[in-house]
Amino acid sequence: MKLFTVLTLMIVLAAAAAVPVVLAQDAFRVKGGTADDFTDSQGRVWNGAQQEDQAWGGWIEKAPRTAEVTNLTADAQAQAEEAGYDVELFYAVSWAQFPDTVKYQFKTGDGTFDVTYLVGEHWSPNNRGFDIIIEGEVVEALYVTPGQDEIDIKIYAGIEVSDGTLDFDFAGNAETGAGDLNAMFSALEVLPAVSTAVDAKAKLATTWGALKSNRQ
Repeated sequence: MKLFTVLTLMIVLAAAAAVPVVLAQDAFRVKGGTADDFTDSQGRVWNGAQQEDQAWGGWIEKAPRTAEVTNLTADAQAQAEEAGYDVELFYAVSWAQFPDTVKYQFKTGDGTFDVTYLVGEHWSPNNRGFDIIIEGEVVEALYVTPGQDEIDIKIYAGIEVSDGTLDFDFAGNAETGAGDLNAMFSALEVLPAVSTAVDAKAKLATTWGALKSNRQ
């Protein structure tokens, strides 16, 4: 009986090890315009974006510049709250003086991820244009930021990572027709893709269920 239990456990552990799950960190979040970490109202920690080569990642090649205006329109505040984000995330930005670009790298490991880009515009309303590039591909061409003290939240789902790191590049693009080509962001959020997380959890639940029916 003991031999059967040991063999069963070995099989379960081998099956679990084969499931592609991001183990190092479940979520990656950064808040622009600061080196200090920020804990939001939901208890989520946003690492300060003005950091380089941290355990989670950081800026690469050239340190971004920073700016901050603590003001949002009533509509922008409502939009942020409805999406589940604290308004403080949209006050500050990390940005680059064109032709420099804003570059970041997250140490995600391989997998599939959903990426959220958040920005608050306080300086060049409807007049800041750049491309948003993730993993070397333009996911948002000719992007123009919103109006005065307004925000934008954009989600890019199913980003594949095969080299262990998720790379961002925000590059000014004159083809937008905007007068300000200084690319920027207020916050970035990287999460394991929903479908991947669900599949992995289902496989593990099924495997462990055979060993322990009352798994918590």
